[in-house]
Amino acid sequence: MNLIFLGPPGAGKGTQASLLSKTLNIPQISTGDILRNSVRAGTPMGTRAKLFMDSGSLVPDEVVVGIVEERLQAADCNNGFILDGFPRTVAQADALDVMLARLGRQIEFVLSMTVDDEKLLTRISGRRMCEKCGKGYHLVFDPPKEAGICDLCGAKLYQRDDDKVETMRKRLDEYYEKTAPLIDYYSQKMILQPIPGTGAIEDIQNSIEKVLKGSLRDNS
Repeated sequence: MNLIFLGPPGAGKGTQASLLSKTLNIPQISTGDILRNSVRAGTPMGTRAKLFMDSGSLVPDEVVVGIVEERLQAADCNNGFILDGFPRTVAQADALDVMLARLGRQIEFVLSMTVDDEKLLTRISGRRMCEKCGKGYHLVFDPPKEAGICDLCGAKLYQRDDDKVETMRKRLDEYYEKTAPLIDYYSQKMILQPIPGTGAIEDIQNSIEKVLKGSLRDNS
């Protein structure tokens, strides 16, 4: 099964992709991870990407798609894969379609996580992290026993810049401008499956598994 997780920052894509990866026994592929791995391994596309990264330039879509193509040809992708956070734009989606056609593959489902913006802001802005051991907390959902102090090592907690409200609003604006159009893109291909992204992690996981099983029955 070949899947894409789509959704705004903080919607829980990475968490659910990781859980589904274990359930289906197929790899979760994050472009950030494979980009770094390709550069470190010195693959052809990784070498090209490094030239742009070293100069402070954005890695162009053709190189990113090339790196994804390298990764999809690994043996662990033979039975499927989950793309987490890619594509980010319609142009990348078009390039991905061309690349998959070249490999004789196609995306079967796009799981679109939906969460209200204010809930996203509450979810993300409440995150805190220990400055020493790195343990994560949430002021509402998983607070430390003592405010501002890590339960494990007693060090101070801090808020990452990416988790601040003003940063999150900018990230959401960018998502709606560049990535949200993919909802219509994949709806027209009739492979989009909306997934409510609120509630317990296990409940969302169960919803995803039910949607996939139901869709597979409908298409059988």
